[in-house]
Amino acid sequence: MDPVVVLALVAAIVVVFLVASSVRIVPQARRYNIERFGRYRRTLQPGLNLVVPVADRINTKLDVREQVYSSDPRPVITEDNLVVNIDTVLYYQITDPRSAAYEVADYLHAIDQLTVTTLRNVIGSMDLEETLTSREEINSRLRAVLDDATGKWGIRVNRVEIKAIDPPHTIKEAMEKQMRAERDKRAAILHAEGERQAKILTAEGTKQKDILEAQGTQQAMILRADGEAKAVELVFQAVHRNNADPKILAYKYLETLPHLASSDNNTFWVIPGELTEAVRTVTRAFGDQPAAHPEEASGAGADHTSDEGRTPELDAGWTASSDAAAAADEAEKQAAAAVSDAKAEAEAAKSPQTPRRGQTSRG
Repeated sequence: MDPVVVLALVAAIVVVFLVASSVRIVPQARRYNIERFGRYRRTLQPGLNLVVPVADRINTKLDVREQVYSSDPRPVITEDNLVVNIDTVLYYQITDPRSAAYEVADYLHAIDQLTVTTLRNVIGSMDLEETLTSREEINSRLRAVLDDATGKWGIRVNRVEIKAIDPPHTIKEAMEKQMRAERDKRAAILHAEGERQAKILTAEGTKQKDILEAQGTQQAMILRADGEAKAVELVFQAVHRNNADPKILAYKYLETLPHLASSDNNTFWVIPGELTEAVRTVTRAFGDQPAAHPEEASGAGADHTSDEGRTPELDAGWTASSDAAAAADEAEKQAAAAVSDAKAEAEAAKSPQTPRRGQTSRG
């Protein structure tokens, strides 16, 4: 082969290699640090970039997007000498590729160790209960320390979150018992409050019920008393307006006597002494019996004065040998007839056009 052709081919290959070596394409959100003869030269931006072949080389390729780093559980001692394991999650972003590549050898390891030491300093000043309830405070203090330390490394810490806080197993059991006791206490208090409110409401309801029943009974008694008073007043006015004679009064007197023995519990009752006088009045009103002879009257008087335990004679026409039951029936019939006459006279008094019974009989 001709040496000229070989040299031309070699020159072409060298030119292609040099052109290819001088072109660098950087993807989006990536940064390349370029060194020329071992010294930092510049940082390539996304897109097409030209470098000096052989003299320039890429030292580090960095991703400038926000990244997440989760650390392993680390033991931390609290103020009350309890060991807890804490997991943290770190959100960071590279803001200066040159500092991230040349200011620290391994920025992830450095951030992890700084997080552990900061956690031990923060948690060491808190007890267990405060540690479990102060996550926001711990996060803010961690972020402030890490952001201040990683600023010179070209890294910005956006957020630091505590993923888990695991106390010892015995502490977990004690905490569960305490929480269970607190829940039981709250449940007992709520139950007692509910029973108290229920009893109060029941008592108030019973009180209102008794008050309303008492008021109802009072109103009923007042109305009943008013009704009875008006009825008595009407009867009294009717009796005085119709000018009732002794026959009606005597019959009414006799009519009330059976009610004295109407109850089953009554085993003893007393007949008033005016009974004979009432029967005698009814008998005189009808005038159906013959007048008593002076001898019989004197004899009856003698018997009456001689024996105080005996009941007086009903009338002169009634003999001691007559049957008491027949006398009572006869008196009742006579009283009924007297009442009928009284009613007729009352109706005649109300209607002047209708002649009275006594006038008709006289005519």
